[in-house]
Amino acid sequence: MSTVTRTDADPDPDSDSAEGRHAGASSAPRGADSHDLIRVHGARENNLRNVSVEIPKRRLTVFTGVSGSGKSSLVFDTVAAESQRLINETYSAFVQGFMPTLARPDVDVLDGLTTAIIVDQQRMGADPRSTVGTATDANAMLRILFSRLGRPHIGSPKAFSFNVASISGAGAVTVERGGKTVKERRSFSITGGMCPRCEGRGRVTDIDLTQLYDETKSLAEGALAVPGYKSGGWNHRLYSESGFYDPAKPIREFTETELHDFLHREPTRMKIAGINMTYEGLVPRIQKSMLSKDREAMQPHIREFVDRAVTFTPCPDCGGTRLSEAARSSKIKGVSIADACAMQISDLAEWVRGLDEPSVAPLLTSLRDTLDSFVEIGLGYLSLERPAGTLSGGEAQRVKMVRHLGSALTDVTYVFDEPTTGLHPHDIQRMNELLLRLRDKGNTVLVVEHKPEVIAIADHVVDLGPGAGTAGGRVCFEGTVEGLRSGGTVTGRHLDDRAALKEQVRKPTGALEIRGATANNLRDVDVDIPLGVLVVVTGVAGSGKSSLLHGSLPAGAGVVSVDQAPIRGSRRSNPATYTGLLEPIRKAFAKANGVKPALFSANSEGACPNCNGAGVVYTDLAMMAGVATTCEECEGRRFEASVLEYRLGGRDISEVLAMPVSEAEAFFAEGEARTPAAHRVLQRLSDVGLGYLTLGQPLTTLSGGERQRLKLATHMAEKGGVYVLDEPTTGLHLADVEQLLGLLDRLVDSGKSVIVIEHHQAVMAHADWIIDLGPGAGHDGGRIVFEGTPSDLVTTRPTLTGEHLAKYVGT
Repeated sequence: MSTVTRTDADPDPDSDSAEGRHAGASSAPRGADSHDLIRVHGARENNLRNVSVEIPKRRLTVFTGVSGSGKSSLVFDTVAAESQRLINETYSAFVQGFMPTLARPDVDVLDGLTTAIIVDQQRMGADPRSTVGTATDANAMLRILFSRLGRPHIGSPKAFSFNVASISGAGAVTVERGGKTVKERRSFSITGGMCPRCEGRGRVTDIDLTQLYDETKSLAEGALAVPGYKSGGWNHRLYSESGFYDPAKPIREFTETELHDFLHREPTRMKIAGINMTYEGLVPRIQKSMLSKDREAMQPHIREFVDRAVTFTPCPDCGGTRLSEAARSSKIKGVSIADACAMQISDLAEWVRGLDEPSVAPLLTSLRDTLDSFVEIGLGYLSLERPAGTLSGGEAQRVKMVRHLGSALTDVTYVFDEPTTGLHPHDIQRMNELLLRLRDKGNTVLVVEHKPEVIAIADHVVDLGPGAGTAGGRVCFEGTVEGLRSGGTVTGRHLDDRAALKEQVRKPTGALEIRGATANNLRDVDVDIPLGVLVVVTGVAGSGKSSLLHGSLPAGAGVVSVDQAPIRGSRRSNPATYTGLLEPIRKAFAKANGVKPALFSANSEGACPNCNGAGVVYTDLAMMAGVATTCEECEGRRFEASVLEYRLGGRDISEVLAMPVSEAEAFFAEGEARTPAAHRVLQRLSDVGLGYLTLGQPLTTLSGGERQRLKLATHMAEKGGVYVLDEPTTGLHLADVEQLLGLLDRLVDSGKSVIVIEHHQAVMAHADWIIDLGPGAGHDGGRIVFEGTPSDLVTTRPTLTGEHLAKYVGT
């Protein structure tokens, strides 16, 4: 039998008060409580220059700096990327084989990480079947609700889904039973909610046949007007040599059978010029080859043809609801699921609140919380049927936030990419409260942001810079907001900048008339938009700004629209290829050396044969992250050695692509390399503040603000007298906004009319004319609540915009 000898150091066993126990615990802190920092040492992703920072946990840290300074590289490509990679590694190798492979960021030390939840500005997919309801859990919960309470009862939740078709079948199946093979008859049926006419898309396409061909001509005379169907090409020969009709006969003289074969014949195998081919009617062939693609991914001439030849109309069978007649017939208190999805979410939340059904109480509670989160985050004006692809970047980001607001998780790292994008100053305060609430639940909140209102609430600020691209990638300041103000960095100097109202505004030279605009939530709006001046259209998120400008401007008004759609491009794309700059450069090299232009393309004949012009060789390692190594043949220059012997102005093509825009602008301006076409493009890139970008930098490495300005520079080449810009300050630092205002002034002074959809008060103050929509969002908006000069708006303060602008300019 063992005995325990008590020493004087032992606590009194009778002293069991809570106070005594806690005192003992506090005198010897646990090692687990010391991990209160995320440490990053030696980060080198993209343009980061051995960056080392220590980010406090359970605090709100804002990362700021000029566009392209390395904020996203540090927060998203280093901290968040490593967190996600480590979580993925906890799964088995089999499961990892089905997951995207992530490489370890280029960093020396990265510890103290917690689970990262990324809420970025990636636009939601443009899939026509994706809606706000399907992208969140709201539609799934509604379908269960109607399958339980809807009358008449029509089936399971699938019966209310527009993504599930109704199918049935029967037949014989062979089964082994008791050592014998037995044939049995089986039948099955699935009741889905998909409208059979539009297949759950809500819209049907109507093709204008007059845009496909000229019926007065024969095929031999070139009747086809579809891009890529020129005489002599295989697409044309498929029809002219099919043998179903006479290619020398005008199309309007075709018999009914010939016209059907020409336009609608089912796929038929045949030989043309000794080659096996599949013949198909012109209409289904165009539908498969062109209409099934995302419009934004099409080449410009194809997109122009599709816009001209195809009209999208609401499905006549389902009225655009996407649902079958049976799904629309089942109702709860007189409301069908189609009616519920069409309601404004704030109204739908009230309707759900009025349902009192104990049998589905947990479901109603969860649905109410989800819908209330939409309203709380400022998206109560949306409806669940709204296509996800039509949401702006800011709206998409806030929709993703909905699922995290009510989460019980703590000690999580939330990473936000400019959460105030698309928000009116009135809504920014609400967003700030949400960020603080996430922090106060015990989470680490990392925010990449430019707005002073968000920087002001930070517990900790990391300022990167001092410049962009190769001039950035360093930590210029780390500390409190007050320290940033006095720190002398670019951000600190501009933090309290305020644009003043103009003393003299420009006089309009005309007006663009909009009459009876009813797109989306607009209430029969009549407005005259002044021309020859800088016009700013503003209002709270969801008030109808984009509907007014993108959905209601009269056709043929010479409008060049620069929206927020993301620019597309692979790692082979760069500013030179995207802007069309590479074309005149290749021709200049070819002319100077007496060879073909194709030699100077890394995607064509001049590509290094070892890496196919990529500059790196990729090794796939299955479920492990792939490895990219610099090509040994071309040493990362992407071209074969013989091409690099050809020079222009003493430089080879790889050296030209390594130049920054500012250097290339001087290079192509004069001397042997003088190329006016290239110089014009480079001037536009400098005008939008991208002088530091290298011509060959992959598009995939550009920040959001850089992509926005690259797109603006490209559109500035288009012929048109009216520019419509959708929130051009997105992703721009306070210092860059000043440069943008100078660019807008130069555009107007050159005779253009500039109309800007914008929330940034500096742009509003700089305007010649303001059109304010509201007063609220959704069905509470859609009206013009103010038209006039910024000084009139500040003086009278008739709207929320007026109040915030007056506060901004200090009147």
